[in-house]
Formats: sequence, C-alpha cells, structure tokens
Amino acid sequence: MKSGENVIRILLTGMSGTGKSTVIGELAARGYKAVDADEPGWSAVVEVAPDEPTGLDPGQDWVWREDRIHDLLATDDADVLFLSGCSPNQGRFYPWFDHVVLLTAPAAVIVERLATRTTNPYGKRPEEVARVLGLQRTVEPLLRRGAGHVIDTRAPLDQVVTEVLRLASVRA
Repeated sequence: MKSGENVIRILLTGMSGTGKSTVIGELAARGYKAVDADEPGWSAVVEVAPDEPTGLDPGQDWVWREDRIHDLLATDDADVLFLSGCSPNQGRFYPWFDHVVLLTAPAAVIVERLATRTTNPYGKRPEEVARVLGLQRTVEPLLRRGAGHVIDTRAPLDQVVTEVLRLASVRA
C-alpha cells in the first residue's frame, strides 16, 4: 500500500487535551515534517446520527479528509512524517503507518488542559468536557488496542518528544 518505503510514518493519536498538537508543534519546530490533521483543511465537519457519540456537537463529527490524508501519506519528501489527530476514519490509514502512538493522560489532567489551553476553543463548554471524558472511557480503549505504543503525556514535553523521536529510528 505504501509508496516511498523509505519514509517512516508515525501517527500520534489520542483524546482532546492529551497533547497531540503540542507534541506535533514541537516536532515541527525541530524541523521535522509534522502535520496536525485536526487542523482545518486536513479534516472536515460531517453530519452523523444525533445520538452518535462524537467529539463535536450532537449530529456532527470531525473526520479526516481522506483524499488529503492519502496524498500526504503517499508523498515521499521527508525521511520521517509525523501526523497527529484523532478521527473515526483514521483506522483506514493504519496500514500506512510504521508506528501508531497513543498519547494519553488522566481525566483530571485533560480537564485542566482543556480549560487552560489557548490554541483551541474546543473543550471550554461543560458539555464538550463531558463528551471528551465520555470518549476517553469509550474510544480511548479502542485506540489503545490499535496502538503499538502508549505515551503518558504527564511527562515533560521534551521527554515525550524524545520517546516519539526514538520510534522514528525504528521501522515496525
């Protein structure tokens, strides 16, 4: 399935507030090809059944734009590609990745991060916090089963990034 077999592709996934955007930003700042798929352009809002548990308001979900993600993963312009995000359709792309890494944190840490972050408005409303915590109980176990690595992001950022970079030198 992969073109560009020389590229190591690493997915960083997890619930809102676990540090995906922070870690991907630090990797980009260090000069790596690092893409946040939770940013507009890489993902889009779609309509879903109103009772479907989602990360957005009832009846809406945030999913990866499969055409854009496919093109990104098929590109062979870097030694390593880091992609971060969490989407119900991400599993379709798991065969493209050398490593799937679950970033995780306890509920109390997630709640505090959502309340204090300034780079993303999601998680400020009580119903959004409740939804994230519900997804942590229901979706995170599924992500854990699909991940080859789990990193607790309570560790200092530099330590988390070092652990992720260690994976970049190991092909699955």
